[in-house]
Amino acid sequence: MLRFEQVNFTYGTSRTITDVSFTILPGEFVALLGENGAGKSTLCRLGNGLLKPSSGTVWIQGQNTKAIKTSSAARSVGYLFQNPDRQLCQNTVREEILFGLEYALGNRENLAAEKERRCEEMLALFALDGNRAPFGMSRGERQQVALASVLARKPPLLILDEPTTGLDYRECMTIMGIMSRLHQEGTTILMISHDMEVVADFAARALVLSKGRLVGDGPVKGIMKNKALLDATSLLPAQIPALALALGPGFEDIYTVDEMYALIEQLKARRRL
Repeated sequence: MLRFEQVNFTYGTSRTITDVSFTILPGEFVALLGENGAGKSTLCRLGNGLLKPSSGTVWIQGQNTKAIKTSSAARSVGYLFQNPDRQLCQNTVREEILFGLEYALGNRENLAAEKERRCEEMLALFALDGNRAPFGMSRGERQQVALASVLARKPPLLILDEPTTGLDYRECMTIMGIMSRLHQEGTTILMISHDMEVVADFAARALVLSKGRLVGDGPVKGIMKNKALLDATSLLPAQIPALALALGPGFEDIYTVDEMYALIEQLKARRRL
């Protein structure tokens, strides 16, 4: 679905991405982790064609991003900015959703009903009022409007830049619940996140970026327990893996509350015997 081959990217004279290679297969849910300034947003913008590599190659569904227009790449990749205000541009929520569909489906009259159907589907999914002005809504609501406008196009690959930043717990679970359902239906997801609880609950694989270099790539459970890697990249694991690391031997395979509870009950039963 997405492949980086020895990708480098330079802003002016400053190297931001250095010799990065990885492949994301269809149907994966991948978290992109790293300290502030690691180059995560730059990497994602290379991944949807907004930026082109200084050297190396980025492939989106087999297409070289240097050989296609960004608008063409956008048909395959849905991109959610960390700040929703960077992609909202219409006067109402309904117009915002339809705006993206105009470019995805074109303006042919025979597709008007399909655009309306998809728009109504997104309004219902996020419980949005189509007549509201996006910039009169809360930060969390604007994030949901931006995401709805992306999802209406039904892209096979979603790239999300900190989709839960600034959201309360309910808003976070709403968005991540929708992401989980889309993933189960086959959508491929690459998500930047600093929320390791969200990463632990939803992603299966993690890429770890540090100072523009890919320093980790593997199952989320393994990354959460790799203390040397976490320390080197200023990352903290989710709470239960962190507790398991602190407790030491015997807790190596514990990642969830249920697993922790079950093991403690087993240890208590052994002591009673």
